Amino acid sequence: MSEHVVDVSWSRGEHEFTYDTYDRDHEWRFDGGITVPGSANPKYLGNPGPVDPEEAFVAALSSCHMLTFLAIAARKRLVVDAYDDHAVGVMAKNPAGRLAITEVTLNPKIVWNGTEPDAETLERIHHLAHQECFIANSVTTEITVAN
Repeated sequence: MSEHVVDVSWSRGEHEFTYDTYDRDHEWRFDGGITVPGSANPKYLGNPGPVDPEEAFVAALSSCHMLTFLAIAARKRLVVDAYDDHAVGVMAKNPAGRLAITEVTLNPKIVWNGTEPDAETLERIHHLAHQECFIANSVTTEITVAN
């Protein structure tokens, strides 16, 4: 078992506190010393500059899949030079009628060094990475890896 801690801080400051006027900007502080500015999505009156929770959710899924994929490739002695993903999350109403990130599509582009796995092997690695990804195992969102 492991524990993962993030401190999230917000203060009203000088802003009026009504739904339309309160400031959505806040900070995420991670145990490694990194501070990330956060806000609500602009659709929900947030600042477009900082990371919003929905983007962070999609990033966490993409990052976890990538790290698990790289571990599996390394164990198989397949050398990866680069891995880039354009991950897309869709917010829609879930079966209970509530807004949720209902689908995430990962679009990884992988540059191999030396032997490149065939399509069947690549699909198996992605499938195993999805099965072993801690974040994917923690959510009910449908996650697809596009080829």
